[in-house]
Amino acid sequence: MEIIVNFDRREKGFKSKHARDEEVLFQAHACRNSLAGLWAVEKLGLNSAEAEAYAKSVALEDLEETGDEDVFRKSRKDFDAKNFAQSYRRIRRQTDKLLAVDLEQIKAAK
Repeated sequence: MEIIVNFDRREKGFKSKHARDEEVLFQAHACRNSLAGLWAVEKLGLNSAEAEAYAKSVALEDLEETGDEDVFRKSRKDFDAKNFAQSYRRIRRQTDKLLAVDLEQIKAAK
């Protein structure tokens, strides 16, 4: 009987940790998307009044579908519209770097 109780506690612990990890990942993605938007603003040459709105639009774009592809497509489309050569690979590399930094900062804050 004691083995079952310990197993139940471990299972609850794993579920709780998984929920916390998912919350951290969600926060990191939201922050990453805003920072990616600000990075794009700099490359696109938008003014400061447009910067915040654009960063928000990138963050909101991520809510359209599961995964990151919607964010990459938006950035690429906006770069193309301004005739600014920016490869899909470069956009992905930059956003991956921002995500890693955000995850470190969130974990360090806890």
